[in-house]
Amino acid sequence: MAPTIKPIHNLETQLPKSTTVVIIGGGIVGLTAALTLIERNIPVVVLEKGRFVGEQSSRNLGWIRKTNRAEDDIPLALESDRLWAGMNRRVGAEVGYRQSGIMFLGKTDKDMAGYESWLKSVEHLNLESKLLTPSQINTLVPNGVGDWKGALYTPSDGRAEPELAASAIANAAQKKGAILIENCSARTLSTTAGRVSGVITEHGEIQCDHVLLASGAWSRRFLGNMGIHFPTLPLFLSVFKTKPLPNIPIEIAVGAPDFSFRKHIDGGFIMMQRGALDAPLTIDHLKIGTQFLGAFKHGKDMMHVRFNSFFFEDLKLGRRWSKDDISPFEKVRIFNPPINQSFNQDALANIKQAWPIFNEAEIENEWSGAIDVTPDSNPVIANIGAVPGLTVAIGFSGHGFGTSPAAGQLAADLVMGTTPLIDPTPYLFSRF
Repeated sequence: MAPTIKPIHNLETQLPKSTTVVIIGGGIVGLTAALTLIERNIPVVVLEKGRFVGEQSSRNLGWIRKTNRAEDDIPLALESDRLWAGMNRRVGAEVGYRQSGIMFLGKTDKDMAGYESWLKSVEHLNLESKLLTPSQINTLVPNGVGDWKGALYTPSDGRAEPELAASAIANAAQKKGAILIENCSARTLSTTAGRVSGVITEHGEIQCDHVLLASGAWSRRFLGNMGIHFPTLPLFLSVFKTKPLPNIPIEIAVGAPDFSFRKHIDGGFIMMQRGALDAPLTIDHLKIGTQFLGAFKHGKDMMHVRFNSFFFEDLKLGRRWSKDDISPFEKVRIFNPPINQSFNQDALANIKQAWPIFNEAEIENEWSGAIDVTPDSNPVIANIGAVPGLTVAIGFSGHGFGTSPAAGQLAADLVMGTTPLIDPTPYLFSRF
């Protein structure tokens, strides 16, 4: 099961001999970078191993938030707010952006202390975030019966539709001259005098001056084959969408310790068990697990660590290959993690208990996605000094959709060496 993605039209089938920039990965960050580059009249080709927008870029929750982000990650989120607000006009299509606010509910004094601590850390940024009392929660999201201590609310946060947005960006980039090619795996890079000079794909080589790697959860494997260490581990997120509920007027997105929901553009709701993520064990846990001890400690209550067949499936894909070998990316065109239906059923039950107005809600579709988590849960958007001409925008840790407009633009800035949209220091590769 997967979301129904808006079609991308007129995709190219032939690999060009050369271009200026090749982007590896057809998710929303790579596509936004492509749109930015082509708007600057820089030739760009985007390569996708399977289907554009087929993995996490269409499977996420669609939240666009500043709330509870690390302080040094907020400038990227603020720029994304600005860019999301103009996205319909920019791409000439509906992306579903609504600046309707996000509320995080607190059930315990510890929850509220955490919210208060975050507020103090960002008060100089004037985000207009605020703590709410139980009565204020009921005013903003009425008809609830949950016993909440309070909430953290940011009215300028919002949402957009993952199955619409990235496709609209892709179509706009194509209309302006970008070349998009599906079912074309990048196997490795070619270099001349130590600098990137092309990308070797399953269909031959394309020469270029610059490469942007934006391949999501596959990035560790791609870089590892080049001898570049990039620490990420996978998490699987199960999500579901309800049938339209036209009589429920709630517009604010709500996150609680054991559920979340936000309105979909068709009147249904996107929901999940916010307190439960599948953490499948891989060989990488043995190799780099110590780098994630802090993350494990922070999220141990929500991460359901599992040793199952995925360990062997992941191991079987391999970690090293030559330019003439079939790569792991050709073996798995679109990764469909298993859906944890018990998590989804639990979330729906918890939501109905807290807001009985959802008692008639029925699951219309459900899916799972793979999140690539870094040790500090911040992405890497940076030039790779060891390989001149290579830039990466990877490791978004489940936050990539919301910040994708600014992340893609920042990546494009770094690719071409222009003044960056924001200070890229928080996203340096060297911090690992």
